[in-house]
Amino acid sequence: MPTQEQIKDEDKRIRYLRRMVDLTMYLIIDSDMGLEDAQRHVEGVRNYALTLFPGKGDVFDLVYGPRFKRLLIEKYSLS
Repeated sequence: MPTQEQIKDEDKRIRYLRRMVDLTMYLIIDSDMGLEDAQRHVEGVRNYALTLFPGKGDVFDLVYGPRFKRLLIEKYSLS
């Protein structure tokens, strides 16, 4: 069973990740960057998530992957 300190640490890392996801989405929406730059930013957030939660790339892909995919499709008129 995790300790209170471990729970607090995980909550803190989750908040950091959510903030990074939100900031990255806002940056992509509100800028004129190209698709490749946007994809690099998404990959950077994924790498950041892996530093916070090693071995959890599949969870990132399940939770945040669809949000970023929708954003890129809408922003860059992809099909």
